[in-house]
Amino acid sequence: MFIDHATIHVKAGDGGDGCVSFRREKYIPRGGPDGGDGGNGGSVIAVADDNVLTLLDFRHKHHWKVASGGPGKGKTMHGADSEDMVLNLPPGTLIYDDETDELLFDLGPGDRVVLAKGGKGGLGNDHFKTSTNQAPREFTPGEPGEERTVRFELKLIADVGLVGLPNAGKSTLLSVLTKATPKIADYPFTTLTPQLGIADLDGARRLVFADIPGLIEGASSGAGLGHEFLRHIERTKVLVHVLDADPPATDGSGGGIAGAAAAYRAIRKELAGYSRALAEKDEIIALNKIDLLGGPEDAKLAAEMLREALGLAKGTKVFLISAATRVGLEALLDECWRVVKKPAVEGWGG
Repeated sequence: MFIDHATIHVKAGDGGDGCVSFRREKYIPRGGPDGGDGGNGGSVIAVADDNVLTLLDFRHKHHWKVASGGPGKGKTMHGADSEDMVLNLPPGTLIYDDETDELLFDLGPGDRVVLAKGGKGGLGNDHFKTSTNQAPREFTPGEPGEERTVRFELKLIADVGLVGLPNAGKSTLLSVLTKATPKIADYPFTTLTPQLGIADLDGARRLVFADIPGLIEGASSGAGLGHEFLRHIERTKVLVHVLDADPPATDGSGGGIAGAAAAYRAIRKELAGYSRALAEKDEIIALNKIDLLGGPEDAKLAAEMLREALGLAKGTKVFLISAATRVGLEALLDECWRVVKKPAVEGWGG
């Protein structure tokens, strides 16, 4: 199950109390103080783990508490430190303080951050002996561990985001470009959760693709699961608009290239409505299912008609592909690589 948000309460371990003790040995009737220090409490640590893909582990367990450090003992024995608690999170997780809504951390690949610091152990009475106070009974209690309520929100980290209306062929495209195995069928909203896959271009070049479930009108305003889907493409470096070359005329905008142009404009509208940054991302237009058009000349004509319908410059690239027959995919991958490897303007996520 793909879970991309969760709220939990974390409590680091308290430090153990210091000990009050006096040395008691045969032939030494007045042994001095020998109370040891308390152990330190363990911290709650978040780690970005490439093997973790969702926040499922945190959906049904809301309280995460670390054991306290052990109390000090006689003979200046130090109490045991409690172990840190490590929470493995997917790279791309945003961590918020749920009470203040402050963004605490933006977990990038390999990051390791402390969510709640463990308390320091208290001092035993051995620390308080002086020439004028040779039998001190002072000690300090352990410090309490930090605690807070945090909210996790996952934004997938991918190089390329596939966007389009339902049944544009994104899932099929992802499956042939990568080793991903998304659910594929001929009805709307086959893909109900974002899917990731890795494409190996030539052994030395790799791209991570994200198939974002088909968007509908009003997605940027929260219609359907719009917000749940749109935020997963905020980190991508380039968007590939997957357009059906021959969509059915079911929405009043006409089928064929007119329908493909309407689909592109609809997706652009939702991207701009959700975030200006999304609307300004580099994009690639891929006209899919060209195997339904008859032949190469028909496909070229369709590309020209699409450019004209969208008011694009004559030299604007429209990639003619067929995920079903694997036509044009090599050129599409090369273009994705070229755009992804352009110098990023800002931020590790592009």
